[in-house]
Amino acid sequence: MLTLRLMAWFCAMPATMLVAAIGCDGPRSPMGMPPQDYRVETSQIAGGPPESPQNERYESFRENRFELVAQQPLATFSADVNTASYSNIRNLLQNGQRPPVDAIRTAELINYFDYDYPRPKGDDPVAFQLEMGPCAWKPLHRVLKISLAAKRFSAEQLPPRNLVFLVDTSGSMNADNKIGLVKRSLKLLSESLREQDWVSIVTYAGSSELLLPTTSGADRDSISRAIDSLSCNGSTNGAGGIVAAYAQATKHPIAGGINRVILMTDGDFNVGINNPTELQSLIEGKRKTGVYLTAIGFGRGNLRDDIMETLARHGNGHYGYVDSIDEARKLFADQGGALVTVAKDVKLQVEFNPLRVAAYRLIGYENRVMKAEDFKNDAKDAGDLGSGHTVTALFEIIPTGVKLEGSGIDPLKYQATAKKANDAALTGEWCTVRMRYKQPDAETSAELTAKLGAAADQAKPSADLRFASAVSMFAMLLRDSEFKGESNWDRVRTEAAAGQIADRTGRRAEFLRLVDLASTLPPPSSVPLPKNARPE
Repeated sequence: MLTLRLMAWFCAMPATMLVAAIGCDGPRSPMGMPPQDYRVETSQIAGGPPESPQNERYESFRENRFELVAQQPLATFSADVNTASYSNIRNLLQNGQRPPVDAIRTAELINYFDYDYPRPKGDDPVAFQLEMGPCAWKPLHRVLKISLAAKRFSAEQLPPRNLVFLVDTSGSMNADNKIGLVKRSLKLLSESLREQDWVSIVTYAGSSELLLPTTSGADRDSISRAIDSLSCNGSTNGAGGIVAAYAQATKHPIAGGINRVILMTDGDFNVGINNPTELQSLIEGKRKTGVYLTAIGFGRGNLRDDIMETLARHGNGHYGYVDSIDEARKLFADQGGALVTVAKDVKLQVEFNPLRVAAYRLIGYENRVMKAEDFKNDAKDAGDLGSGHTVTALFEIIPTGVKLEGSGIDPLKYQATAKKANDAALTGEWCTVRMRYKQPDAETSAELTAKLGAAADQAKPSADLRFASAVSMFAMLLRDSEFKGESNWDRVRTEAAAGQIADRTGRRAEFLRLVDLASTLPPPSSVPLPKNARPE
């Protein structure tokens, strides 16, 4: 069978392919399993043989399970603004490939899109709201949506920036969808630089090199010449490049400004430190200098997604994936202000009322789940929000009195079915949500609280809730999730179409086209190959 698939592969027309994923781990799920190597199904490629995915690595994870409120009334997790998973999945589907299961991280798919959330007022840099409505894939269940929106700076309000571009120029980057796209992305970002901004370029292969010393953003000619001169060869000492880039950033720090390293790579660290745990320790140490790190992935074939996600998460940055010049424009032009952190260590904790909620499941965020006691511990790192960022978190809710079918939880046999309710529970509130954050230059958190009242359950949900629910079903179908319930592609289309009224960028319409592509694929296969396995 494999031989026939490979024959079909070599007979097909050429096409550009991409695969990426974000690794996940977390204390409430059996995470931290070794990164997996996947063989992408070749029988469905709508073009010629892609770059080999055999060396790409993804962190294995298990979806969040249902929790009984009687046993675990608190759900605690960190904000997440990564978007790499969506652009990866989009490219795979556009080229006729089903994404590996561990490439599909629902929170990143949902948070790829813009939502119509009210921005904060007053001194708070982030605002949040709650909404509850019907569950599209389980009619007797409900969906709770927590919506966060960060303060948005105009171009004139952006503080000065000290940006160090750390560019991988090793041999594995020698492709148009890698170094070629890096160059075009840098040209886009350089167009938004101002005189008060500083930019430098550090390259790394077997060793690191300062290609462009600290230069004013107004010197477009020098910046452009440096970008044009980028070329690739040699091995990949990523850790050495990171050390050099942080050293460059700390030479000319901007007090009260933005000091950030932007890593642009396929993540193939094959010389020096290449263990994610060791790289995490390196980045956490550098983070203390006040210089943050953003990781941007390019191309495929050697992608170490487990490394890229680790670097961004522990470097107080975010992880994006560029598969086209349009995606580069989204990250570097449309959302360029997101490089400015407005709130750091953003955490959420939900307390559910057992009189209203029997069980709940956090959808996605597997690598952001935290212990309940970490919520008020300001020493615990959490996600950061940049200018204009939005974050959406969904919970699937099983209301009290509804059977726990499909939840993976049997009714308790020996426990009391009811406890004496206090006055707060008797109000009929569904839950209380607390959010903690720090100002960018602070080490002590502020806390905001919102309650979901007894009458908050809406029979007619907002367009944003319906669209986010559609993306959740899309992910569950691609993963063949045990929690997919009555999800099907027609239902995904219906909910996504209902969310088109808020589509300002055209990306929601693009999502509908991806749904059509995904619906033509055969059932998923998530069997990982042994390390370094190759087609026979």
